[in-house]
Amino acid sequence: MPKPAISFTTPERYWDDATVGDECSSPTYVFTAERIDAYAEVSGDFTPVHVDEAYANASHFGGRVAHGLMGLSVADGLKTQCEYRFLPGMSLGWTWDFLLPIKINDVVHVKFRVESMRASRSKPGWGIVILPCELINQHGQVVQKGEHRLMIPRRPA
Repeated sequence: MPKPAISFTTPERYWDDATVGDECSSPTYVFTAERIDAYAEVSGDFTPVHVDEAYANASHFGGRVAHGLMGLSVADGLKTQCEYRFLPGMSLGWTWDFLLPIKINDVVHVKFRVESMRASRSKPGWGIVILPCELINQHGQVVQKGEHRLMIPRRPA
């Protein structure tokens, strides 16, 4: 898959440049059958509801659905395509809920906001942000949600 042509109009942010309440929405992503198959290949997860049309059609989903972790992976990737982005830092982890199935040809985007911030106690020169995120489909339904905890560089003195 070719890398998308992304052009940003805003610079990457230091921790000090963020403000609690800041929000952003991402570009969209389409969950095609080909992308779900590629994720199965990369992850090694060939559970039939993801890759077998006949099996999935007979399931309670009524058709193939994307892997839950594919949704999280896409959410993280879409977050990096937002105009609101930080300098490269360190992920401290995710808390994530799978609410609704993601079906073939669903079009999703991510919304996130800065919920809280604090200076790192263990790493001078770094700060921690908590970013609640929602993965939203074309019907306005939140299909997955959670929060990302990041450690971000502080602006040099």
